[in-house]
Amino acid sequence: MSLRRLAVMGTLLLVGCAGDPPPPDWQVEARTALDAFARYELEGRRRLAEQAFERARRALARTGRAALLARAELTRCALRVASLEFDPCVGFEALREDAPPAERAYADFLAGRWDRVDPALLPAQYHAILSAGAASADDEAALASIADPRSRLIAAGVLLRVERMSPAAIALATETAADQGWRRPLLAWLGVQAARAEAAGDAVRAAQLRRRVDLILGTAAKPR
Repeated sequence: MSLRRLAVMGTLLLVGCAGDPPPPDWQVEARTALDAFARYELEGRRRLAEQAFERARRALARTGRAALLARAELTRCALRVASLEFDPCVGFEALREDAPPAERAYADFLAGRWDRVDPALLPAQYHAILSAGAASADDEAALASIADPRSRLIAAGVLLRVERMSPAAIALATETAADQGWRRPLLAWLGVQAARAEAAGDAVRAAQLRRRVDLILGTAAKPR
């Protein structure tokens, strides 16, 4: 394509976009801050993650809309579930009364209170998790069907919380975190694998997994 044609196309795009009003400042600030929060949280950079989350929370609070703040709090809780941190989602619970039904359903899903959840209120990627049968192979297949790696790890964390994770499903969650370079959840899932290997008396496998943890932490023995 010629430079002239590229220039003409660029001009047309600018003209076409000129009529669209820019998003409000709070929206841009909140989105940027939440994206930074997710990145830092998954990388295990907790101090930076909390700073980014507070920026997002302040921006959202300017709207006075509890639903937006509730969604942000659920984002924080969901990422912690992905890293196998199962503390109560206190930030959301403080807003539950004014949160929409979809947010309340997602909070109950994350907490493992599935008897309260209407699947129709959940994001579509989690429907297969709720509809999976009792067999561990069903859970593994349901996880594998989730294309988005972040959503897959969140679902895996919830499945572990309700004690429905087979070794194959745990391995899938571990390698999902590894593929993305997400340090915090990867360490958590490797810890689960190592603990299960030790409980099964597989010292060789447990040692292999512990060496992998040492590589991530930078504590692996260096060659002399």
